[in-house]
Amino acid sequence: MTDAAPENGVRESDATRVQILSEALPYIQKFRGRTVVVKYGGAAMKDSLLKSKVVRDIAFMASVGIRPVVVHGGGPEINTWLDKLGIEPQFKNGLRVTNAATMDVVEMVLVGRVNKELVALLNQAGGAAVGLCGKDGSLITARPHDNDGVGFVGDVTHVKPGIVKDLVAAGYIPVISSVAADETGQAYNINADTVAGELAASLNAEKLILLTDTPGILKDPQDPSTLIDKLDIQTARLLIDQGVVGGGMIPKVSCCVRSLAQGVGAAHILDGRVPHALLLEIFTDLGIGSMLVASKTSF
Repeated sequence: MTDAAPENGVRESDATRVQILSEALPYIQKFRGRTVVVKYGGAAMKDSLLKSKVVRDIAFMASVGIRPVVVHGGGPEINTWLDKLGIEPQFKNGLRVTNAATMDVVEMVLVGRVNKELVALLNQAGGAAVGLCGKDGSLITARPHDNDGVGFVGDVTHVKPGIVKDLVAAGYIPVISSVAADETGQAYNINADTVAGELAASLNAEKLILLTDTPGILKDPQDPSTLIDKLDIQTARLLIDQGVVGGGMIPKVSCCVRSLAQGVGAAHILDGRVPHALLLEIFTDLGIGSMLVASKTSF
């Protein structure tokens, strides 16, 4: 069944599409030429339908002049390959215990499989994607994580973003896996949220967007209606101290706060399970998820 055409010959569905495009125009004009760092992970990476929509969203962003940079992890696929190789995944305080054998698998999966799959999908969607990891062009220098007993889990010591800036300026979409090396060449597995936040700061990005499996920052983790749609650094830190932000949300909010403190325009925590979450956030008046800014005056 199709929409009946009114007397002026314009279907309601067509009028709605035009309205959506019109609403997007000022956002396209505002963010054209600006860098947006997207951390891609969670259900949106595992579900093939959601994955195709995220890829199309990123390709759309590039096609209207926004400069997307993609950072990804790939925990579920790492677990799959560890199982195939008879290596039992182990975690300590929420971090993957990464011995030498596990690090080999992490690098193989993130750099060799997940990264190249995303590059291929973006290219098929009309983008011009190039795959990198933290080792390329000495993009990221790593150091051992402070938590003892987790092996080759790293933190970011330094970001040298020249190669990413050059690719973006040339019209490419950099796709970066969260593997880097220290000054001796030892590889480390780094949390993808951390890499995205530090990279966004080094690129002076307009936005940092983290795709997650939650609606955003919630006052009550069990009640999606308690979503906090806007907050500043001070409020975010207070929510962590009060325990409102807990568990796996702490490192996400912390990396947003750190990136904002270093000059990123805004940070967003979005539900990647929502189809076209990126477009809804960037190009509509309503937006979704939680937006963090440096101060209340930025609202």
